[in-house]
Amino acid sequence: MSDMGNRFRALDVLRGLTLALMIVVNMQIGDGKSYAPLLHAGWDGLTLTDLVFPTFMFVVGTTLTFTLEKYEPLGDAAVLRKIAMRTALIFLCGYLLYWFPFFRVDGTGHVVLAPIAYTRIFGVLQRIALGYGAAALIVHYGGRAGAISFGLSALLGYWWVMHAFGDYSLAGNAAIKLDKLVLGEAHMYHGEGVAFDPEGILSTLPAIVNVLAGYLAGRFIREAGTNGGTIVRLLLAGTACVVLSLWWNTVFPINKKLWTSSYVLCTVGIDLGVLAITVYLVPQVHDRRWTYFFEVFGRNTLVIYLLSEVGQELLQITRIGQQSLFEGLYAVAFAPWAGEKPGSLLYAVVYMLGCWTVACAMDRKGIYIRL
Repeated sequence: MSDMGNRFRALDVLRGLTLALMIVVNMQIGDGKSYAPLLHAGWDGLTLTDLVFPTFMFVVGTTLTFTLEKYEPLGDAAVLRKIAMRTALIFLCGYLLYWFPFFRVDGTGHVVLAPIAYTRIFGVLQRIALGYGAAALIVHYGGRAGAISFGLSALLGYWWVMHAFGDYSLAGNAAIKLDKLVLGEAHMYHGEGVAFDPEGILSTLPAIVNVLAGYLAGRFIREAGTNGGTIVRLLLAGTACVVLSLWWNTVFPINKKLWTSSYVLCTVGIDLGVLAITVYLVPQVHDRRWTYFFEVFGRNTLVIYLLSEVGQELLQITRIGQQSLFEGLYAVAFAPWAGEKPGSLLYAVVYMLGCWTVACAMDRKGIYIRL
């Protein structure tokens, strides 16, 4: 297998690992019934769960080093068209996911179209779409220098805006003020008890840096190769990012929900380390016994993520008495014999394996859907 092929395998493994973790953490029952690392930090701070989304963004950027190269020879117009189409498609899928199942039962018992006026506009897939689109344009027109310049400006600029126009609390931050002004509360996330969107407009700016960091890391690997020196330099760069983030944390707290600049540096640093370890561990031969599980997830990542989210939503909206099917399955099939927290983890793993079965069937039939 060529060195290029091995790099793709390493990316598939990293993408697949990230998706597997994303499904597991999304299926957790909640406080008191799930292990703390599998839940988001309450506000400031970092858990394993808080690493999953930025890692996904990072891998989008790493993959960009390969995909953009295929577009470049087609000319400017073709590149812009492909970037715009992919950005719009992923964003639309994310929006439709929040509108799903599109219909609801009104007070009179009639089935009516769910009002778009109350559908959340921004979210996970939307952030991936905007992060990909912005990073692709920056790299296309600015290359490595443009990526570095934008990254530094975005992190420092976001810090200034957050400091100048609010504080770092849930109710008083600049991000929530902008989202309420532009989107309106009806189109925002309400999971924090108030209208606050952790994937809103302003915090998308630093999130783009996670994608650009992935691009720079992927480009470095392509140019330097997968030798020991490359792995050491990735580890050193990751360590430097984490150390700097811990210093920045003293004045601009590491916070996933605000996607703070210190959070970006911390997650990028960890991702550089994980990427280095993945490149080192993924076999350089055809032995795929331990990597195949993750490779399968990594080849249809966005489609399987959509499948997992739609399946979870169906479990949530299907009612059995006073409980949702999501809660009922946990309460009947897992918690009684495994215990609350182990049962929550096992429930999520079983669901993730169900999604993997679909991904495996698609892989074996050669079905690869690229959004």
